[in-house]
Amino acid sequence: MKKRNFIITVALLLSVFLMFSITGCAKKGGDTVKERTFKIGHVRPEGTSTDVDVKKLAAEIASKTEDKIKLDIYAASQLGNYSVVQERIGVGDIEMQLAPAATNVTKGMGIVSAPYIVSSWDEVPVVFARDGELMAYMNKMFDKENIKILALYPKYFGGVALSKEPPAPADPYTNQGIKIRVPGIKSFEKTAQTLGFIATPIAYSEAFTAMQTGIVDGVIGSGAEGYYASFRDLTKYYLPNNDHFEMWFLMMGKDTWNSLSEKEQQIIQDAADKFEKERFSVAEQEEKDFVKKLEENGAKVYNFTKEELAGFAEKAKKEVWPVIKGDFGEAGDKFLK
Repeated sequence: MKKRNFIITVALLLSVFLMFSITGCAKKGGDTVKERTFKIGHVRPEGTSTDVDVKKLAAEIASKTEDKIKLDIYAASQLGNYSVVQERIGVGDIEMQLAPAATNVTKGMGIVSAPYIVSSWDEVPVVFARDGELMAYMNKMFDKENIKILALYPKYFGGVALSKEPPAPADPYTNQGIKIRVPGIKSFEKTAQTLGFIATPIAYSEAFTAMQTGIVDGVIGSGAEGYYASFRDLTKYYLPNNDHFEMWFLMMGKDTWNSLSEKEQQIIQDAADKFEKERFSVAEQEEKDFVKKLEENGAKVYNFTKEELAGFAEKAKKEVWPVIKGDFGEAGDKFLK
C-alpha cells in the first residue's frame, strides 16, 4: 500500500513538474523575437509622405526588435495593384500593405468610400472609431479575407481634378458636360454622374495617359495629395467637393500575425498604434498643404462654402445611396442612414 502511495505521489510530482515545464516553455515562446523580414507594399512613389511614414514604421519596429524584424518596403505598387496585393496578403504570399480597402473580393468594403459618409474632419475619428460599429464591420470583412487591420491611415477628402474649366462647378444640378475618369467602382461612377459629369471607368494606371491624350478631361477618385503626386501638370482646375473620404488601412495577413510570438505581436501593434496616432495628427493639415501646392502649380482651386458642400452631399445621398446600398447587405441600411 505504501509502495502504491509512493508511486502515486511521484506521478503527481512529475505531472506538476511537466505542467510547469510546459508553462515555462510557453512563456519563453511568448517572449521570443526571431529574425524576420516582411514585405510591405504601398501605392505612392518613393519620397512621398506615405513612403516616409512607412519607413518610420519600419524603423520603429526594427529599433524595438534590435533589427530582428525588418520591413522590406515596395513603393509605387511594385508588388502589383493594391487589390491584387490584398488578395495575396490573404493567402500569405505577401505579409503587409498600406492601401485603401479593395472591393474585388468583398464588395461590402466599399462602404468606407461611399460618398459623403463623412462630411468633415471632426467626424472622421468618430465615424472611424476603432471600437465603433463601422470598424467592427470592416474588421469582420477583413477577417473573412484572412487579414488583420493593424492601423488606420486617414488620407484626405476627395475632389475632382480637371484640365477643362467647368461651367458651374458649385451647382451639382448643372450638366458640366465634361468627361472624367472614374474608378471601376459603382459609387464613384454614380457620384460623378450626380455631380454633373460624364463618367468613364478607366484603371488608375491608365488615367494619366487618358487625361493627357484628351480621352477624358478630368479624374475623380483621389484628393489633392494624390493629384499633386500623379496629375499636377495636367490639373488646371481643382474642385475639393469632398465627394468621398479616403481611409487607408495598414494590414497584415492573419497567418503571418498568428505566427508571431506574443512579444512580437505587442511590438508590431504598438508601432502600428503610434503610426496611426501620428497620422491622425497631421492628415488634415497635409490636405490643406497639397491643395495649396496644386494652386501654386497653376491650378485654379474652387473654395466651396459649407452650403455648397452640403448641396453636393444632399444630392449624392438622395441619388447615389439608394443605388449602392445593396452592395453592402444589412450594413447598407445600417450605416447609410
